[in-house]
Amino acid sequence: MSAEIPASREVPKDNRFKVWRQTRPFWAGIFTMIGGVPIAYLPYGDMRLGNATLAMQTTAGAGALIIGVLLITLGFTMWFQPIVRVFAGVATIILALVSIPVSNFGGLVIGFLFSLIGGGMSAAWAPAPPVEESADDAEHDGLPEASEEAGAELETEVMPAAGIPQQYEAEHQATETTIDANGGRNSAG
Repeated sequence: MSAEIPASREVPKDNRFKVWRQTRPFWAGIFTMIGGVPIAYLPYGDMRLGNATLAMQTTAGAGALIIGVLLITLGFTMWFQPIVRVFAGVATIILALVSIPVSNFGGLVIGFLFSLIGGGMSAAWAPAPPVEESADDAEHDGLPEASEEAGAELETEVMPAAGIPQQYEAEHQATETTIDANGGRNSAG
């Protein structure tokens, strides 16, 4: 990489797919699409056992085809529109449950299980928080710094307060009911 090209613009070619895959519910889409195939195919398929033909066609073949195609479409939606991953996951779970009575027990249970797992993975997936690097992070090794005057020990472990909401003192609380009160916060009474 040369000095003229900033590193943030260019991702090495061997890592592009990895970066793309990690920014969306990739495996949820795979499981959902794999689950849609047997749900759509089995009501129209025939199995041959020697001279005997086992036809698995049902009267609800059109419904099974629609469910299978929708599941495959939802799998692609999880890949290319990760912002709607929760909707796609819930819709996948509902379609998987509907496929049990409509499509030969959900594609002989195989399609049902794959779709159910894919929908759950999509609904539970969350994007990773963005990593912000600064000049201070480059020289900081992640351990808390202690000053000699304070008498703090380097061995003590500091618990991060990332999950605790910020507490405001009484003087910072909004007491007026107007929009202009204290930076836009307003009080109910």
